[in-house]
Amino acid sequence: MLNLQLGIRHAVGRQGQVILDLKSSAFDPKEKVWTKFPPEGSKYTPPHNSSDFRWKDYCPKVFRTLRKLFKVDPADYMLSLCGDEALRELSSPGKSGSFFYLTNDDRYMIKTMKKSEVKILLKMLPAYYNHVRAFEDTLVTKFFGLHCVKLAGANQKKVRFVIMGNLFCSDHTIHRRFDLKGSSLGRTTDKPLAEIDEYTTLKDLDLNFIFRLQKQWFQEFQSRQVDKDCEFLEHEKIMDYSLLVGVHFRGAVDIDGDEPATPRLSRWDRDHFLSDPNRWSKIKLGANMLSRAELTIRKNEGDVIGQPTGQYCDVILYFGIIDILQDYDIGKKIEHAYKSFQYDSTSISAVDPRQYSKRFKDFIYKAFQEDRVDS
Repeated sequence: MLNLQLGIRHAVGRQGQVILDLKSSAFDPKEKVWTKFPPEGSKYTPPHNSSDFRWKDYCPKVFRTLRKLFKVDPADYMLSLCGDEALRELSSPGKSGSFFYLTNDDRYMIKTMKKSEVKILLKMLPAYYNHVRAFEDTLVTKFFGLHCVKLAGANQKKVRFVIMGNLFCSDHTIHRRFDLKGSSLGRTTDKPLAEIDEYTTLKDLDLNFIFRLQKQWFQEFQSRQVDKDCEFLEHEKIMDYSLLVGVHFRGAVDIDGDEPATPRLSRWDRDHFLSDPNRWSKIKLGANMLSRAELTIRKNEGDVIGQPTGQYCDVILYFGIIDILQDYDIGKKIEHAYKSFQYDSTSISAVDPRQYSKRFKDFIYKAFQEDRVDS
């Protein structure tokens, strides 16, 4: 973590002019800058208490410009990542074996990466850059930097990592979180009900709500963003991504469906809540969005989404598309062929990008619907 912070401080401190119309050379995978960090310091680097290491910045001009597009202030960025006790390691590595660090202000997440993931990100970087320029409210993961650390010595491994935005940076407690892919095979938590808490990531078959968005937000969500984001990912031959959803329940509510959902905002409260100018400045698609959640019940095992019950509660939603660095390579094709012999091919996660995109959207547009009741 110390090496990481030293490298970021060096990279951001050398911030140059930001140019939106970048030359193609800026996206060249070979466009990387190695910097040596000897413990005694050098002409370009400060002395430090860590081991001798080298630091690599991938496509620095591109990520510098992306941070500008995402309205990230360089000083705030450096403070979040490089302040005293700024980073904390999350309890355990993810399913992929990657390690995750979170900044103490919850704004940024750092993930160690496989070499294959770095190659995919660099390959899609020109299209990603154009996509986020064209769609300010894109729901795809926000990438702020791609780096590598290698300790001195012939046998030392390279540690690659990416800096991303944290979807759940919020003043509100996230009571439930769902990772939604639109597939059903293995898409349920293996925890007993009593052990599920706000830190448990639930899956498609655990979802017991339909989220009803106000008309203007639903239109923005569906036709203007999810469709465009999926089109981008399909074009880049990406699959296995998820919509990560965080739910804050406003008031006491039985979120497991054993009792009727009770809290509701009055019409005046809702209008007052939405007209608060300070609140509007924080609302955007996928962040801090007031919505209604309708409780559902799965009556049939094959139900993709449960049946609506007419029981509602008011919620604040946070969501975005994550895990966008898995392409449909030969390994995934073999996995698809193997599992297709055992299971319904439409239920498994490893399907080609076109089929994945369609299935993902079909599921998401059942889980998120327009709120047609003006209460």
